[in-house]
Amino acid sequence: MTRILIVEDEPSIAFALEADLASEGYAPSIATSGAEALTMGRDRALGLILLDVMLPGQDGFEVCRTLRREGVRTPIIVLTARSHDAEKVMGLELGADDYITKPFNPRELRARVKAVLRRTTADGPDVFSFGDTEVDFGRCEVRRAGHVVEVSALEFKLITAFIRGRGRLLSRDQLLDTVWGHDISLSDRVVDNHIVALRRKLEPDPARPRFLVSVRGLGYRFDT
Repeated sequence: MTRILIVEDEPSIAFALEADLASEGYAPSIATSGAEALTMGRDRALGLILLDVMLPGQDGFEVCRTLRREGVRTPIIVLTARSHDAEKVMGLELGADDYITKPFNPRELRARVKAVLRRTTADGPDVFSFGDTEVDFGRCEVRRAGHVVEVSALEFKLITAFIRGRGRLLSRDQLLDTVWGHDISLSDRVVDNHIVALRRKLEPDPARPRFLVSVRGLGYRFDT
């Protein structure tokens, strides 16, 4: 039974989420503050954290940042009443796996929970290697020639999307939907900029990419 931590200070919302998730066969628990969320969120047996942004004390963004800095890799879905794209991107940059805007349809939330759990527990190698690079999914870490490469949470998700779709053409729209989400309005240039940054970190010669290959006018392909 998958354990889910609900971080929500509004009792009516917290108890409704608890009842709904329990009816789906999950084992939910509740934290009502940032401090409580940090204490309970460090439990490595958790399968997922539903994290409200507006909390007393530390807000959800700070909780997410702290947990990720401490090496906690439990999937996080941010619950926010804020609809600005910049704030959604901030949550993803801090290491959240998905987000949903309040008020939300319970069916949508259940679908997001299932999708994140399926995505983060999918069968596959713990470590994927190409060239002199290793992508360690268990540690959410990238190493090149044995040395850790600093990548952002979004960059790691982008690498993951390429590895899962290796050998196939991925359009910019596909990458935006997979990495940033369906309801964020961003330009294609955002994808291009992140890929340029990844090439600098991972390619032997960034000016002549061997792995992250451009397909003119169509998108990108990850070749190994």
